[in-house]
Amino acid sequence: METEAEGDGARYVRLQVELVLELTDTGELTGAALDQITGDEFMPDDERAHARDAVQRDEAEALAYLVDPFDLVTGVPGVELVQASWNSAHTEYDPDDDEWDLWEDEADDEVDEETEETEDE
Repeated sequence: METEAEGDGARYVRLQVELVLELTDTGELTGAALDQITGDEFMPDDERAHARDAVQRDEAEALAYLVDPFDLVTGVPGVELVQASWNSAHTEYDPDDDEWDLWEDEADDEVDEETEETEDE
């Protein structure tokens, strides 16, 4: 088993995740965010008032209060979250638009590899 001192590779990895979520019940989403804000014992009262106002005006803000990147890596062995940032914003979404083709880059890479193999022969 390799330890930190023995490893030659980078110790830090940037994991980028992009999600598009469909809001199916904005009342439920906003209510859950308000419950979380109310239950946060460490949030100062003035910040709590601002947070409540923000989530009631914008579902994207409500989502940002409920999603925590720490939860994504909590159970992953051998890693510790060092830094995280995230935001949430409304977006236009068309699943048929090439902009949302998440496999496009991977398919391009496969084509490039096949081209290189053919040229080498």
